[in-house]
Amino acid sequence: MYRDVVTVAKSFYRLTMVLPSLRLALILGHFSGHITKVIADSLGHDGSDFRLRLDNDLTGGVLLYAVTTGCYLDLRRRGFEISAVRYEDLVARPLDMCRVVLEFCQFPTSLAELAVKAFDVDSQRNSIIAKSVLERFREPQLTPQMKTGLNEMLKQHGMPLIGEPGIIEGTLSCS
Repeated sequence: MYRDVVTVAKSFYRLTMVLPSLRLALILGHFSGHITKVIADSLGHDGSDFRLRLDNDLTGGVLLYAVTTGCYLDLRRRGFEISAVRYEDLVARPLDMCRVVLEFCQFPTSLAELAVKAFDVDSQRNSIIAKSVLERFREPQLTPQMKTGLNEMLKQHGMPLIGEPGIIEGTLSCS
């Protein structure tokens, strides 16, 4: 499942406010792209994709979006039969999209109504990353200057730019 890149970046920023290791990575990444590489390496990832100075509050989330979406697209190119679900589609047409997802997974589509009911519950309730906790933190604002820099990064990773529809290959749809 994926979301609009700016929404991802804003959510990731709020997540850094409650997870100390992410917060530290964001603060240290502000100083040097080498630090973000070292942090990603220490987590068991190839940090070379993360070698970027986190020069604003949205860079970390946009970078994470670009790298994870790039991994998804790479798996598809290598022949893995995977598909994506766009969160905005799921919210706009929950019942229809649940049917599409269930059908794709070869599950009975009769479970769609039950699946939609699950949306009423915060799956992270009673945790440090509950929606009610994360909503307490301000959302960083996207300035025109930030947009230019973030779009340059997205372009380098072959991703749709901010302001474009952003539908990625293999996205399931109910239309």
